[in-house]
Formats: sequence, structure tokens, C-alpha cells
Amino acid sequence: MTATSHQGSPKAPTQPGGPSGTPDSGKPAPGKPLRPRAPGAGPYPWVMAGSVSVAVLGAALSLNGVLRGWAWFMPLITTVVVVALTLAVLRALRAQPLLVTLASFASLAGILSFIFCRQESLAGFIPTTGTFTAVGRLIKRAAETVVSESAPVAPNAGIVFVLCACLGLLVILIDALAVPLSMPAASGIGLLAVMVVPATIKPQSVGVAGFMGAAVGYLLILGCSHWFAPDARLQSGSGRGAGQFRRSVVTGGLALALTMTVPVVIPGFETGTFPQGSRLSPWGTSNGLNPMITLGNSLRSPTGSGRITYATSASAPLYLRSVTVENFDGETWAPDDRGAGRRAGVDRIETGYAIQGEVVNAVTSVNAGLFSSPYLPAPFAPASVNGLNGRWTWDPSTLSIMSTETTTRAQRYVVFSAAPKITAQSLSQANAVPQDISEDFLRVPGNLPDIVRQTADTVTASAGSNYAKALAIQKYLRSGEFTYSLQAPVQNGYDGNGLSVLADFLAVKSGYCVHFSSAMAVMARAEGIPSRIAVGYAPGRLTGESVALVGQGSFPEYEVDARDAHAWPELYFEGLGWVPFEPTPSRGVPPDYATESSVAGNLSTNADEKEVLTTPAPAPTPAAPLPGLNTPAASSAAVNPWPAIGAAVAGVLVLAGFLWSPRLSRTVLRRRRLSQKPPADSELPGYKDPAPELAWAELQDLSTDYGVPSTPSETPRHFSARLRSSSALGVAGGLDDAAHEAVASLTSDFERQRYGRTMTIAPSAAARIAVVRESLRNNARWLVRFRADWLPPSMMQRWVHALGAPFRAVGRFGTATGRAIAFSWRRLKGLLPQRH
Repeated sequence: MTATSHQGSPKAPTQPGGPSGTPDSGKPAPGKPLRPRAPGAGPYPWVMAGSVSVAVLGAALSLNGVLRGWAWFMPLITTVVVVALTLAVLRALRAQPLLVTLASFASLAGILSFIFCRQESLAGFIPTTGTFTAVGRLIKRAAETVVSESAPVAPNAGIVFVLCACLGLLVILIDALAVPLSMPAASGIGLLAVMVVPATIKPQSVGVAGFMGAAVGYLLILGCSHWFAPDARLQSGSGRGAGQFRRSVVTGGLALALTMTVPVVIPGFETGTFPQGSRLSPWGTSNGLNPMITLGNSLRSPTGSGRITYATSASAPLYLRSVTVENFDGETWAPDDRGAGRRAGVDRIETGYAIQGEVVNAVTSVNAGLFSSPYLPAPFAPASVNGLNGRWTWDPSTLSIMSTETTTRAQRYVVFSAAPKITAQSLSQANAVPQDISEDFLRVPGNLPDIVRQTADTVTASAGSNYAKALAIQKYLRSGEFTYSLQAPVQNGYDGNGLSVLADFLAVKSGYCVHFSSAMAVMARAEGIPSRIAVGYAPGRLTGESVALVGQGSFPEYEVDARDAHAWPELYFEGLGWVPFEPTPSRGVPPDYATESSVAGNLSTNADEKEVLTTPAPAPTPAAPLPGLNTPAASSAAVNPWPAIGAAVAGVLVLAGFLWSPRLSRTVLRRRRLSQKPPADSELPGYKDPAPELAWAELQDLSTDYGVPSTPSETPRHFSARLRSSSALGVAGGLDDAAHEAVASLTSDFERQRYGRTMTIAPSAAARIAVVRESLRNNARWLVRFRADWLPPSMMQRWVHALGAPFRAVGRFGTATGRAIAFSWRRLKGLLPQRH
């Protein structure tokens, strides 16, 4: 008898056949008992695939609000279901685990090609070189969205592709953890990773639907893993007994109670950990102004980061302008840096269009401090800039100043600006058709919503000139019909600057500067007025200090920070150039030429929208501590400790789960082996009870964990004798005598089941295994006990073996390829004429 007992892996029952190994007619020979067929896969693969799909799609429900609307959910359902069905079909056919995993990756690639790159793929779903090129474009578009936009983002093709790919991979990962690796509890880490994004970005955090969906799916995975047989070769359709059902009901009840209490206990679960409308990219610059008009994160900042101070000789409230955006493709506004047309050096800056009339000159000294951005904040229109470090360029069309080699951080510079003096009279006379500007400033997307065009036509119906139209649009947006709100766009799912967002904004009539400036710019273009959007800072607050400007005297110092980030439209009038307007109510200061037909707003900031209309921002006195100084009172009032505490707790929980996963996996595997119940047909002739094989596998793993591993060359009897003679099990005849008898009886049961005739149902092995385990623990040193509990060698060997599967597959493929090439070469040589 030379059968191996390594790892205790039970072999599948032999197929019915005659003595010579040839299949018989299917009828038993006289006097021989009917040998059982291998049990079918039953419902297990399908139930597990459904459980994984429910878990992933349930967790994905929480992403509504990170992505706008539900248009992204149907492609996601298709991707998840196709990958899960592939896994279920191959497991039902009892394919090798490696083949199942590789096929799931192939199905994911096929369904992604079919949904997103059908025209570039062979037969619509087989990837080609063109498919990979298209995928590169989609990933680039998704990266631009993540870096530039704030939640909720428009579900463009790029971001939906990345979402479907990531959650399709998550299906494969959860399936691998639950089935081949026997770690269903660890699948919750993948679901947690999905919910981290909405938990930190959405104002409603994960939400009840997302949490409930993920919790139900996770419980289904655990229930499926515990309900069916633990060994993949023994997974039949038979479920557990009534006791298992009662335990499942208790577990579900506890999980339901946990679902109801977690939102109350965890800080930030109901309101989100970070400010509403946070950017998708956690690595975005926190001190800089995003030039893509995604100002929501800056405006919602609880503390003013990126503080800039300036002093100016200008008599009117000063806007610091960083960049202009004019390209509008219907999904978002975007700046055009015009790299080819930019000019180096900022000591002399000239406009690219003709200016008529009087010019107003001003000098402004700026200290950028910790503000970091490639775009330079400067008053419009800059004529020259002195004191900058590094290489800077400027655009003749927009006069925006930027650098590709340095940033504004720690820069101190002086801006000399020269802007035309604009009056209501000069604007009313500027009716000539623009001649010197690009058509980009007039382009309107073809899919402009009807509500936008109808609103523009209605508002400007009685206006006879471009100036009158501009005033009418500004007056409409600043009227009492509209309210300023940082939360309404996020809560109603239209935070952004695309056409669909603009339509929702005009219907709800609530938003912040991004929405007001976008609405006026698009409606102006619809009425034939060139427009663009300037991004920068609204007029700041006095610091109580004074700054001396050379040759100009001493002027009061102002400060701005992220809470003053602002966007406003600029409309072009021939002979006057780009003229700014202020359509955002209670933000900034409407210029004199735009106040005749509109209600002037108060000079204010974005610090707290609840106080916008009731409490003006008081000017600080020199004796009061200046903003930005780290006084204890200011720090305690401004810093919210809950995000840091929540992040620390989450990090500790993730680390604890990672460290606990080997012990948890080992415990789950032991319970699954020892709780195997005989099926209803166990009384039929020829039935072989799998319990002795599972108990024997558990005995071998226990011995391995406590330093007595089995070897492939050992018979079960030899391994049993070596274990009983080792010091790990103690001395027979004493306190450990019960453990020796338990090992002997487990060995006898396994030998009879494996090599003997059909036996009756073996007695339960759980009590005997418990005796052996207790004896091993009592006779082991503390270090061995710690390793067996927290880093069990038997489980670690399985993990290492699973991680090496791809490399072994590559090695086998290389070996098979080499043999095929050698065989083909020998055949070819045999066909060639031989020399004699």
C-alpha cells in the first residue's frame, strides 16, 4: 500500500468500469454493489455567481451621486453578469480552477470590447490592436475626468469603461477568494473598497441602498460558502440541515441590526467624511485653483487653504484672474493653453485685439504664499509682470499667464495692468460685429437643451443690442428666482458644468458661481455674443496691514483663499475687448456699467452660504488675529477632527482585518470540514462518506501547524505513527492518551473509507479533532502556538501555492511549447532527404 496522504486531498471516486478499465454498459455485474457516480456540481456554482453579482452590484449602488444619473448602471450590470455567468458555467462543467480564472478574464475583455469598442474589435467582441488604441483613449478620458471634475461627474464613456473594468475584476477577485482560496470572509475587503469612494466624496456618504445591497450580497456569499460542501470536488446540490438554516437566520438578523446601527455609530456615514462635491482624485492639488471650473471642492473647504495676499492702486474692487476657459464640447468647459501661440517672457504683454478709448492703469503687488498652480493670478488686463522666478509664457488671445516649469508657490510679483475704461455708454455703442477673435468663442454645441435656448430668447426678447442682452441675462440670473447654494447641485445631482447640468440648473434655479457663469456664457453665445469664463478669485478681505508700492504710495492689503475661488463670464464687445459681468447673486461685485438694470451684490466671500444673505463679513481690526495664524482658538474652531479620526479608525480596521485573515480563514476551513452532514441518499448501497477524508485533511493541517508536516511518500499509517511518537502530541498513557486514541481512530476511519469496502456513516470527528488540537496546544511552546493561531503554516502554504499558480501555468505552457517545437523539428528532419 503506497498511496500518498499529502495534504489529505481526497481523490474523486473512480468511474464505473470493468476490471480492465474499459467502460461497461452501465449495468452492475452480478453480486457487485452499484458504485456511485461522482456527484454533480448542482446549484452551487450558480448560487455563488448570483451572490457575487448581488454583492458587487449592491455595493455599486452607492456610486450614484459620484456619477450623475443611472445611465452607467446598465453597462455595469451587463459586465458583472457576463463575467459571473462565465465563472458559473465553467464551474458547473468542473473545469480546472486556473482555466476558470483565465476564461473569466477573457470574458471580461470580450464584454468590454463589445460594449465600448465594438467597431474596433473583431466580430464585435474579440480585441484587436485597434481595440487597445481605443481603450487607451478611454482611459485617458477617464483620467482627465478624475483629475479635473468634482462629484457628481457626467458618466462619459471613459469613466464608465474604467468602472466596468474595475468591478468586473472585482467579481473575479471575490470569486477567487470565496471558492479556490476558501476565504469567503475576505471578500468583504473588495466590497469595502468600492464603498470607500462614495463614503469620502458624497454628501450622503454610502447611503442606505448601497450599504444594504453590499451587506445582503456579502451575507449571500458567506451563506453559500457555508451551506454547500467545503471541498470543490464534493460540492453537490445538497444543502445543510435545519441547524445550518437556523444559524443563517440568526446571522442575517444580526447583520440587519448592524445595518441599522452602523449609520448612527460611524462618524461621517450619513454626511460623508470630506466636503460635499469633493474631487474624485485624492492626489489633486489642495492649495491651487482648479482651472477646469471645478470650484465646488474649494468653495466647500472648511478652512481657507492657498492664502494669497495683495495690495493694489485700483479704485474698483479687484478680481484676480488665473485662467480663461472657452472650449465647450457640451460635457464640460476646458481651457485652451494654445501652446504653439504662447509668447515667452512677461515683461511686455500685449492684447491680440484692438482697444479704443481711455485706458485705466493700476499696479498690484501679489504674494502667492503657499498657493501652488501653473496659472498666475493677476488682475485684467496685465501689461507686464516683474519679480517672477522661472520661465513664464502668456497667451495673446486671453492674456492668461502660465508656466510649464514652475508654479506660483512662494512667488512675489508686481503686475502692471492697463484695462479699457468701460461705461454703459461705450458698451451701448459697441454694436459692431467682432472681427479679431476666434470662432471658438461663439461655438454652441448642437445638442443645446431647449430650456437653455428658450430661456435665452425669452429673457432677451426686448433687448435691442448685445449690451442690453447681456444686462438682461445678468439681471435674470441675479433676480430673486435664483438662490446661491453649494449643496443643492450636489444633492440634486447636477454639480458640474455640462449641458445636462445647465438644463437642471435652470430648472431648479439654485447653484453657485460655476452654474451662474456657465449659464450666462452659453446663453450669450446662443444670442450671438462671444463669451468665455474667467476663473480666479473674487475681491478679497482687508487684513488690516498696508503695503507700500514703489512710486505709488501705501495701499491696504487684502487676502483671498480657496473659499474666495470664483468664476465669472466675460463677453466680447468690439473696440472694448473682453468685458466681465457678475451674474452670481451675493458673490463678488457687479461692475458700475452692469448695475443700472440689476441689483448690486454685497462684497462677500464663500465662507458660509448660510450667512450670505443675512450677515456681511466683518472687516478685521489690526488688533485681531489675522486669518491663517495658528492660534489655539482658531485651530479648535476651524479643524474638524472627525475625518482624521474616521480615517485612523478605518486604517486600523483594515490592518486588523488583514492580520486576522489567516486565522479567520483557517477557522472557517476547519468548521466547514467538520460540520459536513450526510445527504438524504446516504443510506443507499455504495455510498462513501466523505467525512473521514475531510477529518484526515484537518488532522494533517493541524499537525503541519504545530510542526509535524506530512510528506508525499508517507502512508496514512506511517504518518499516524510518526505523529503519535513525536513530542508534539505528548506521551501515550498519560494526560494525552485520549489524543493518541483519537489519532488512531481517525487513521482507521480514513483507511477503511479510502481502501476498504463500503462502510457505514463514520462517527463525528469534531470531538476527536478538538482533543488532538488541545493536546498539540498544551505541548507546544508559546511561539509555536502563536504561529499556529495567527500564521498557520497549512493556510500560508495554500496561499503561496495559489499565488504561484500563474507562474506554474506559464512554466507548463513553456515546457509544452518546447516539446511541441522539438517534436515538430524531429518530424521535419525525418521528411528531409538524408545524406549517405
